[in-house]
Amino acid sequence: MASHTRSIPEALVHFDSLPDSANVRQPVVQALIGCSSATVWRMVKRGTLPAPRKLSERVTAWNVGDLRKALAA
Repeated sequence: MASHTRSIPEALVHFDSLPDSANVRQPVVQALIGCSSATVWRMVKRGTLPAPRKLSERVTAWNVGDLRKALAA
C-alpha cells in the first residue's frame, strides 16, 4: 500500500487544504474527475472545466479556486 500512496500526486492528497490561489497540473485534474487526458481537454473545450493557465513555455496548470467552482456546479 505504501508504494500505491507514493504514486498519488501530493497535490491530490492535500487538494482540500490547498489555497484557492494554488495551481495543479493535469494528472491532478484527471484524478479529481476520474477521466482521461482527452476527456479533460474536451471538458475545457465545452466550458465545463475552466481553461488552464500557461505558467511557462512547458508548464500548464489549473487554478484550484477555479476548479473548485467548476466541480461544485
